Amino acid sequence: MTASKESRTAQAPAAGRAMWRKAAASGWVGGALEYYDWFIYAQAAALVFPGIFFPEGNATIAVLASLGTYAVGYVARPIGAAVLGHWGDKKGRKNVLVLAMFLMGISTFAVALLPTYGQVGIIAPILLTLVRLVQGFAVAGELSGASAMIIEHAPHGRRGFLASFALHGTVVGQILGAAIFLPMSMLLSDEAFKSWGWRIPFLLSAVVVVAGYLIRRRVEESRTFEEQQETDPQAHKVPLVEAFRENWREILRAVCMTLVNVIGVTVSVFGGAYATQSGYGVGMSTSVYLWIQIAANIAGFFVVPVFGRLSDRFGRRPIMIGGGLLAGVLCYPYLWAVSANNVPLTFVLAMLSWGVAYQAWNATFACFFQEQFPAHRRVTGFALSQNVGLALIAFLPTIFTMVAPPGSSNVPLTIGTFCLGITVIASFATWKSPETYRVPLDQLGRSDATPLPREEYEKLRRAGK
Repeated sequence: MTASKESRTAQAPAAGRAMWRKAAASGWVGGALEYYDWFIYAQAAALVFPGIFFPEGNATIAVLASLGTYAVGYVARPIGAAVLGHWGDKKGRKNVLVLAMFLMGISTFAVALLPTYGQVGIIAPILLTLVRLVQGFAVAGELSGASAMIIEHAPHGRRGFLASFALHGTVVGQILGAAIFLPMSMLLSDEAFKSWGWRIPFLLSAVVVVAGYLIRRRVEESRTFEEQQETDPQAHKVPLVEAFRENWREILRAVCMTLVNVIGVTVSVFGGAYATQSGYGVGMSTSVYLWIQIAANIAGFFVVPVFGRLSDRFGRRPIMIGGGLLAGVLCYPYLWAVSANNVPLTFVLAMLSWGVAYQAWNATFACFFQEQFPAHRRVTGFALSQNVGLALIAFLPTIFTMVAPPGSSNVPLTIGTFCLGITVIASFATWKSPETYRVPLDQLGRSDATPLPREEYEKLRRAGK
């Protein structure tokens, strides 16, 4: 071996470590920035938009309409998944991440410039709906591209832990999305907050775009993508068509698994409307409810990497099933605590249900979904599965408001039963999916994949630290 070859060989492990760290950091920052944009809309839809973008006079109609615009963003996500997933599998993971980030930032900034119903009438909710559609299209490509990039750079035995960083970023984005409204709601009068204060979080998305681009341009494309573009004949086919033809079972199971996100929309979206909108009569203040969500996500901040690491040691399925079912059960006492306006108990149960139990599922699913598909249709398969599932979930806050409208006396029992039933369906789909944590990267998505023996896997896992 020549000196130059020896030098390159010695440098390769260090270069590999540097790149998977950059990929994980990019996924973390991208998740935080994109989901900040996504969740400030969710907060505004529950707390502000009913009174400024829709006509006054009927509290139920205003809440339904506002939560409906929130759901519309999820309708666009399957379309974005098809387009951006194809882009990520054909043009590269890095390219789709930059494109999604720019679309998300621009559409979020545009929300801050929209006129209200009092200014332009019916045009206001129409414009709000159109901007939300662009948001939904853009966010569909974020997590699918970021988690694919991470697991393709990750050393064996570390995929779950490193992929959890992208989800850790989304938790931080939710913290920021809730926290940014606090000084506005606490320091401004109600009139000033609804007049202009709510616009400031949306204007800050311009900073989001610049920061995200500076970070993501430094990450190299994954070697897995480059190699399959050069040598795999499957890479030249249409990923969307091939995913439905070859992986429809995996897509169906992943769609069902995605339904665990009912926990998030119950706590953050429907729960926000239930706690704060006058029609329900609970009377919890906006600032208190924002603090509840921040507390739940702070709990998630600490546990997401832990669950990601545990999934590398014990497998993806036990973590996802256990977390999803526990979160479903906890919806009953959580909603009861909200109905009683018991703020301390609501804090505790929000942290347990959303902040711990749900985050066990959330920390693990991105890696598990990616591992169900081969490289040449990995981004497409993930994006379609996740975003079709989220599109179904998105209408639940509206459905919840219809089956348990303002004035109802059985909200915790009705909505809690919905949540538990949905998490049971998701857990069954997880149980029916193959375990993947010990499968080598180049065998992922293959029906004949052979997991490494546990002893060999553990040796590789320790070596990858």
